Amino acid sequence: MTPPLRAAVIGCGNVAANHAAAYAELPDVELVGCADVDPERAAAFAGRYGAAPARPDEILDSELDLVSVCTPHPTHEAVVTAAASRGLHILCEKPIATDLAAAGRMVRACDDAGVTLGVLFQRRFWPAAQRIRRAVDDGTLGRPVLGDVAVLLHRDSTYYNADPWRGTWATDGGGVLMTQAVHQLDLLQWYMGDPVEVSAAHATFAHGDAIEVEDTAVATVRFAGGGLATVSASTALTPGLGCRVRVTGATGATAGLSEYPEGTEARLDVWAVPGAAEGGSPFGHGLTADVELSRINGALAPFHALQVADFVEAVRDGRDPAVTGREATRSLAMLTALYASAASGRPEPVPTVKEEITA
Repeated sequence: MTPPLRAAVIGCGNVAANHAAAYAELPDVELVGCADVDPERAAAFAGRYGAAPARPDEILDSELDLVSVCTPHPTHEAVVTAAASRGLHILCEKPIATDLAAAGRMVRACDDAGVTLGVLFQRRFWPAAQRIRRAVDDGTLGRPVLGDVAVLLHRDSTYYNADPWRGTWATDGGGVLMTQAVHQLDLLQWYMGDPVEVSAAHATFAHGDAIEVEDTAVATVRFAGGGLATVSASTALTPGLGCRVRVTGATGATAGLSEYPEGTEARLDVWAVPGAAEGGSPFGHGLTADVELSRINGALAPFHALQVADFVEAVRDGRDPAVTGREATRSLAMLTALYASAASGRPEPVPTVKEEITA
């Protein structure tokens, strides 16, 4: 029999629990270790999941096959490149990094070491998200020409103060665009294709006493295939109104999904396809109270599990996982262009991912 893959989780914050639980469900994986800069948090996590706690600087020298990287965004590069140098396969939480140069170094390090790099975008595994992708691929929608993203969420000072890295440019890399809307921006480019130019503006309306990054942003995006899209994102709503992604194709057909309340499995709210039209409001049962981050992450755990299982299978089979490091860099390229446009006050080109990774 093939021996189980030995896995570890690095960074024992909220989302790490989803990785650990996913590994526990797989018969061919054994979660053997965890690490965090906070020894007490690592020890508590280890006790919960039956893994041995270790310091971040020592865990990579354990007998491992793969690691999940769940550390703050700007630290991803150091952890991923160190793991790659030891021949470990890596599943990294989103976003892959906070700047394209770092993402390029991460991808190249994994290529050079011959290890698999996957990046966690669990919302791609929603059945509704995959149905829309199939409608793009099979021509049901035709060439995507119009997209729309709305990320209208609630956060309060408790969320931003829970960890010292949240809400600063240096340690979070951005605000609502980088940390929350990155998921929907990933779906947008998955459907619409490569973005080539953006125009954006952002501001901080509700959380200025807790953060230095944006809590609200708006943008337009132009794609290589000629399509256009709008983006609105905020964590300043009370209560939050969830998230929406819609795409219209050249056939005139439209498909869209809504995630409401935040963290619940998105459903098709629009399927405006001739002969098969259906739709419904995500607020059909009324508005709900905002929920804690732990409950949001818990609701997403089944889709973490699907992506973790895909990643493990990719490692076993020697194939690419569903979301590679290169693929994840595409949404980061759009993010960096959005921030550049907000800073410059003019439209900005989206960097070409291939050039960034091969530079």
